[in-house]
Amino acid sequence: VQLQASGGGLVRPGGSLTLSCAASGFAFSRHRMGWFRQAPGKEREFVAAIRWGGGSTYYTDAVKGRFTISRDNAKNTVYLQMNSLKPEDTAVYYCAADVSYSGTYYSTEDYDYWGQGTQVTVSS
Repeated sequence: VQLQASGGGLVRPGGSLTLSCAASGFAFSRHRMGWFRQAPGKEREFVAAIRWGGGSTYYTDAVKGRFTISRDNAKNTVYLQMNSLKPEDTAVYYCAADVSYSGTYYSTEDYDYWGQGTQVTVSS
């Protein structure tokens, strides 16, 4: 299993970025995918998740209305569109795959595989 995250960078407050995560080595279209982030000195936290068919999405309150998670099962890729970025969004962003059908979606323990992370820095 491989998860390759990309798309991070430096952006000014109020700007936008789109993260991508290319997956391989498992039946991508059958499994929930998530995005987490980890800021310096803090624990990794849930950002967003999407069910296998893309019909159900979940977000942490801090990003609702600003971030959108989506997936393209034909391309084995999950995306995180981030708008109206704030300095507090600065973190390393990780994509993750739940291949064991965990009952919940917001804990790191719900996910079996992780990408390498991509840095997002929001600063003027």
